[in-house]
Amino acid sequence: MSVGKVIRKYRKAKNMTQEEMAGRLGVSAPAVNKWENENSLPDITLLAPIARLLDISPDTLLSFREDLTQEEIHQMVCEADAMLKEKPYDEALAWAKKKMAQYPNCEQLILNMAVIFNAQRLVQEIPNAEEYDDYLCSLYIRVLGSDEEATRIRAADSLIGFYMRKKQYDKAEEYLQYLSVQNPERKRRQAEIYAETDREKEAYKVYEELLFFDYQRASAELHGMYLLALKSKDMERAHMLVNKQRELAQCFEMGELHEIVSGLEIASLEKDADEMLAIMEGMLASLGQISAFRKSPLYEHMEFRAESEEFLEEFKKKVLEGFRDGEDYAFLKGNKRWQELMGAEII
Repeated sequence: MSVGKVIRKYRKAKNMTQEEMAGRLGVSAPAVNKWENENSLPDITLLAPIARLLDISPDTLLSFREDLTQEEIHQMVCEADAMLKEKPYDEALAWAKKKMAQYPNCEQLILNMAVIFNAQRLVQEIPNAEEYDDYLCSLYIRVLGSDEEATRIRAADSLIGFYMRKKQYDKAEEYLQYLSVQNPERKRRQAEIYAETDREKEAYKVYEELLFFDYQRASAELHGMYLLALKSKDMERAHMLVNKQRELAQCFEMGELHEIVSGLEIASLEKDADEMLAIMEGMLASLGQISAFRKSPLYEHMEFRAESEEFLEEFKKKVLEGFRDGEDYAFLKGNKRWQELMGAEII
């Protein structure tokens, strides 16, 4: 908010006319009117008297501690967008610079202005566009130290994209550090840099790691939705989600065990003996290939720890014990097919 708007706001809050204010400050009423209409500024020697008269601090009068609301930022960005469509690029940028100078600590304003002016250069031919590179990059750099993680990430990603387009891959790689190591976007960007700098194996490995993580994440999300369906007793939806889990495992080539195991619980809940036994038989037959995905070409550049024979045998034993002793499977104990399966030796 400008000094004039601050004066108007707090003068009216005190039910004071412009004439009254002018009289107390020893200036003319037109002078106060010019301040409030932003046609002129008060003399520096009047700042303290004005603040005291309005019962506000000099910081408030000068908007030192003021920040913009999201609505105000959006309005300024829309205004910048409109100017870019109607006026020369350098004229619109000069206007934006003045706005940012008024609010030098408003990170969202700086970031959004950088984004919109940088994007305009990608969709419109701007004369001498490269002349603006350093300035626009400096805007992103200004907000890299933001306390807001989303702001840091957006600024860093913009810088990475900028230097990728310039084929300055070393510079692009520098800004990866501003993305969290837990952020998949960091790995994806790293893979892009590897691919563009002839490090093909490294690029494949990173993409494969992302793919493997995506399966685990999507599987967990589908399971969460499945539990919600069970909670609301929506069995039709639960079955649909089990099928999606199966399709997901198949698409990501996780192996037969991962494809069939998701249907075990719902078959147990519905006391579907034939379905349960079919799943159990499939699981026992495929337990030795618990890590079948290791042989998939989707993950051929990844390194997986091989399971020992002792681990596989112990795992098979635990699964069989679970089938024999689990309360959810008790209704099967009189079933001849189940008895034969439980009596079978796993090899």
